[in-house]
This record gives sequence, C-alpha cells and structure tokens, in this order.
Amino acid sequence: MNILILNWRDKSHPKSGGAEIVTFEHARHWVKMGHHVTWLTSWYDGALHTERIDGITIQRRLGSLKIYVYVPWHLLFHGKEYDVIVDEVHGIPFFSPFFTSTPVVMFIHEIAGEIWDFMYPFPINVVGKLLESLYFRIYRSHKIWTDAPSMVSEIIKRGIEEKNCIAIPCPISVDRKNSTHLMGYEKEKSPTYIFVSRVVKMKGIEEVIKAFSFIRKEQKNARLWIIGSGEISYIEELQLMMKEYGILDRTTFLGKVTEKEKFEYMSKAHLLLHASVKEGWGLVVLEAAYAGTPSIVYNVPGLRDVVHDKETGIVIPDNSPMEMAQAAVRLIEDKKRYESMRVKGRAWVDSLKWDDVAIKSIQVLKSAIKQST
Repeated sequence: MNILILNWRDKSHPKSGGAEIVTFEHARHWVKMGHHVTWLTSWYDGALHTERIDGITIQRRLGSLKIYVYVPWHLLFHGKEYDVIVDEVHGIPFFSPFFTSTPVVMFIHEIAGEIWDFMYPFPINVVGKLLESLYFRIYRSHKIWTDAPSMVSEIIKRGIEEKNCIAIPCPISVDRKNSTHLMGYEKEKSPTYIFVSRVVKMKGIEEVIKAFSFIRKEQKNARLWIIGSGEISYIEELQLMMKEYGILDRTTFLGKVTEKEKFEYMSKAHLLLHASVKEGWGLVVLEAAYAGTPSIVYNVPGLRDVVHDKETGIVIPDNSPMEMAQAAVRLIEDKKRYESMRVKGRAWVDSLKWDDVAIKSIQVLKSAIKQST
C-alpha cells in the first residue's frame, strides 16, 4: 500500500512526544512489511524539507500550525496517489475527508477535553473544545484508531459506532537485546520517586509535587527526581511552590536527559508518579516497568489502561495527592508486594511486541480501504 501519515510533527521535531514515537514505530514496521509510507508534517529550524528515515519519506512543510492550512492543498492535488491516509489528531484533525475521496483512518491518542483549559488561554480553549465536539461527526463513517481501551468508550460517547473503533496497545521502543544493563542498577538507599514527562500543568506535575510533600512527612529522607523540559517561568513557579511546601531541597530538576540517562534514573528510583489529566497511553509507565520500577498513577484514560491495578502498579481511584502519597508509602514499606509488582510489570512489558502490534494496525488500514469500496 501507499500510505500517507498526516501529523503536525515528526519524531525528530524538538517538541515531539510519545505520539510521534508510537507513530514512527508503526510506520517503520509497515515499511518492513513492504508498504510505502510518506509522513507529511511541519518544518522546523535546521530540518530538511524532505528526507528518508528508516524507509519512511518525511516531507516537512511550513510550521506546526500552518501545516493544517497546507494539507488541504496537498490532498486536493495528490490525495488520489495514496491508498489510505492516517489523519492523526493533536487537539484537532486535518479534516482530510473534506479534501479527498481516499480512505481515511483517524488516529487519535486522546480526546483533549479539559486539556484545552490547561494548555491554552481563552478564547482558544473554548474554540478548541467546540471543534472537538463537532469534528467526530465528520469521521463517524471512518475507522478510528486509538491506543487505550478506555479511550474507545469516550469515542463512542461522541457518536461513533463501536464497530468503527479499535484500540491497539503500544510497546516501548527500546532495543531489548542490547539493554540488559538497564536492570543492573541498584535502587537508591533512600526512598526515591520520579516524574518523567513534559513539565506542563496538564501532565500533573503540581499534583505529584503535592503528593511528594505528603510523602516527606512520612519519609524524611525521601527524594523526588523530575525529568523533562518546560518553560522556565513555569519551572520557577514550581520551585516557589516546593519552597513553600518545604521540599525544594529534596527535589531535583534533571531537565531533558538522554534515553540512556532516563532509563538509568528510572532504574534507580523506587516508584514513578504520574498524575496527568489524561494520557493517550502512558509509555513512560511501561518504560519504568521495564527498568524495574512500578508506577502509581491517577485513574484517567490511558494511565488506567497501562497499569494493571494492584499487579504492576497502583491506580489511585480518587485522584488526590494525599491518596497517591499514602499508596506510595505503603507500597515502599511492603517489600514482598513491591517485588511482585516489579516482576509482573516487566512481564507485562515483555508481552507487548511491535511486530505483533504493527500487524494489527496494518489490518486497520486495510479494513478502511475495504470499507470504502
């Protein structure tokens, strides 16, 4: 097949995230199966306008927002050159069914909903939520692909028939044959917690900081590591918040680190804390489990799917920092239960393989073509 992916960023973009990593792995495996894949995306400073990465043809045009204006013109003139189009949603889709008769699959990692309020000011947040409530009507006769089963429920609530929805879980992207060293690090001597994500409000960093302030009351020698980049002004706000809570001296902002460093810190930490508003899947939870570190997460779409509650980690039912702190302290103290979660978490990660997952995703694309004939 000749496949076109529409995504506002590609994996190499400085602001790319888990969605781009997941998409890249699917695309890379499709190429291995013999398919041709073009990824139409935005350009950024220093990037090539066209290049091939692992067999995928990357075409970069305009900026992250202007690409939404460019895509309709591309589809009007070149849409028929493709057998199927993957229209990837980041807040809003590309509305590709308006501009081409080529079969379309919507690939959505999360329905933003309240995320608009966390990430954008008025009136952009209102416009975004309004568009989100409307665009599903355009895609209701198309296949809709997501990562987490709980996201399917949200999609169905927006008028999409269940038969057109499919959830495909995502493995982690790590060279497992050459990564046995990840399990070789010893845990820190003092209870150590880790947060790994973009340092933005909707990722729940403030909730994690509050939870850690409660943890410190029980574990005086506890520490918190924060991995991820964010706006300097927001990080300064968080530091002021931690100073008020009396935990600044026990918290370390590590910023953006290499993949090797990330796994090293994950391996040395005791627990990963994740309190996002919602996630498409929560890859960092699987990465932490692979490194031998269970997670305690909020009960939100994506996170509740990637953690097997009370087996590979803990899903907090009431989504409160106090509950997260209490669960963390209890788990650290229960060594037998903690070790069991480490073993089961690694087994859960090992059960997910990209070769298997890519077969499922290519079947979704084929079914979209069949449905349109």
